[in-house]
Amino acid sequence: MIRSFAIGAIALALFAGPATADASRFSAEWPQTDFTRSLIDLDDVMSGGPPKDGIPALSDPEFMPAAKETRLDPREPVLTYAPEGQAARAYPIRYLMWHEIVNDKVAGMPIAVTFCPLCNSGMIFDRRVAGQTLTFGVSGLLRNSDMVMYDRQTESWWQQVVGKGIVGRHAGAKLTQLVSWMESWDMFHSAHPDGLVMQEPDWRRNYGQNPYVSYDSSIRPFLYSGENPPHGVDPLARVLRVGNRAWPLDRLRRIGRVTEAGVTITWIKGQASALDSRDIGAGREVGNLRVQDVGGRDVAHDIPFAFAFHAFFPDGQWMLGK
Repeated sequence: MIRSFAIGAIALALFAGPATADASRFSAEWPQTDFTRSLIDLDDVMSGGPPKDGIPALSDPEFMPAAKETRLDPREPVLTYAPEGQAARAYPIRYLMWHEIVNDKVAGMPIAVTFCPLCNSGMIFDRRVAGQTLTFGVSGLLRNSDMVMYDRQTESWWQQVVGKGIVGRHAGAKLTQLVSWMESWDMFHSAHPDGLVMQEPDWRRNYGQNPYVSYDSSIRPFLYSGENPPHGVDPLARVLRVGNRAWPLDRLRRIGRVTEAGVTITWIKGQASALDSRDIGAGREVGNLRVQDVGGRDVAHDIPFAFAFHAFFPDGQWMLGK
């Protein structure tokens, strides 16, 4: 039985009016954005409700030893970044849920840690573009229900789910996706007892609470009017995306381990959905995924909802098995 999506809880924060193709509707809030450089139809961009920076991105977060963290539930998801030679870092989704972007620097590399709740897309990017280090903020705009990021240096717009500039000076530029993965806090802590975890930000937010209760079991994605995925895949089913290929999570959960298209994918239970129950740590089981190449090296990937994969990779390959 599909539970009702608690639309009332988020309607005030995420209401959008009708869009027009005229860039002048954005000019007051985006005076520095070069709208003559655009790769998209501006008709496809709509307000998510909050204005620019209404969802506050973070910069230079503080960390603590994983061994001292007591707030996180063992099944809570974190976004893990573990570059070779450095202490692994965990960015809890309980914080990214409310901030969506964290501008950080690890071993001299400036990175953007991003999470779009409406698409379940969590990725980490190198913030350097054409020799310049960018700092990202949350625009308050959505396209195909996905967060549009912007950089504070040029106010160019960036599509989070593909890491690509879509409007402004950096239209057409591509951010480098770094290897990271979503896993439970328990898995991170077990694998990296000497790792670091991002500390709770100094903002008044209900950290640990999910403002999108039952979202990933609703009938339709919020603020999305595009096509449903093919092959009967549910729009809000999670898929593993590697490049332009997508594996339905339900299939991976059934088989546990598969080697296809040059990667080995392993599903292990123990991670809660962050977009199910009010308490993030009590969400239903979605499991942990690890993706490695033939040499056993971790591979950059994402776990968006199926509708987002179809919207942004319309010619993508669906790995449905037999």
